[in-house]
Amino acid sequence: MPALAATATPEATLTGLLCLATVIATLCYGLGCWLWPFGACRKCKGSGKRRSPFGRAFGLCRRCGGDGRRLRTGRRIINSLRELHDKGTR
Repeated sequence: MPALAATATPEATLTGLLCLATVIATLCYGLGCWLWPFGACRKCKGSGKRRSPFGRAFGLCRRCGGDGRRLRTGRRIINSLRELHDKGTR
């Protein structure tokens, strides 16, 4: 009986490529959150204003406080990891 050589299966190759693509996408998102920590507020679409129900008066957006920006989720994670690291090094 001839000896069979170990070969990579297509499923293993596909799984490895999927894991690599996930790691690359996560690193790119983390870099984007580090460089650009703020995104536009979803409620006011970055304007910082909200309209009254009748459309005449303006007020400040409650979600962003009239700033028009929000801290991205990835940046919140980076900040919490940094805070955890700082607590551990003291």
